[in-house]
Amino acid sequence: MPELTRRRALTTAAALTAAAGVRTAVAPGASAAEHHHGSPEAFDEVYKGRRIQGRPASGGGHHHDHGAGYAVFVDGVELHVMRNADGSWISVVSHYDPVPTPRAAARAAVDELRGAALLPFPAN
Repeated sequence: MPELTRRRALTTAAALTAAAGVRTAVAPGASAAEHHHGSPEAFDEVYKGRRIQGRPASGGGHHHDHGAGYAVFVDGVELHVMRNADGSWISVVSHYDPVPTPRAAARAAVDELRGAALLPFPAN
């Protein structure tokens, strides 16, 4: 029997984690509209006193579209979002905490900002 090494243990753990993730092709909590059309539904609401909005983007001249053609705003300032390969979403504010929808990304950003203003993110 081969000796259990740290590398073998980490490789096995990574393989098991990947296999468990394969079962969920789309992030948990995503709506049927997201699955059918490939783009989340538009939203416009006040969350903790901040206006958050999301809608399909019209292109806007970006040469690379990580947000899958979707724009999110907090108090009128664009929150850059990106859709991950597993269907989850992250934002420039909560980059290490993936969430199931752009609405959840906007809410997470408001939570993280704790009342601070979202500053415009310079596009390259």
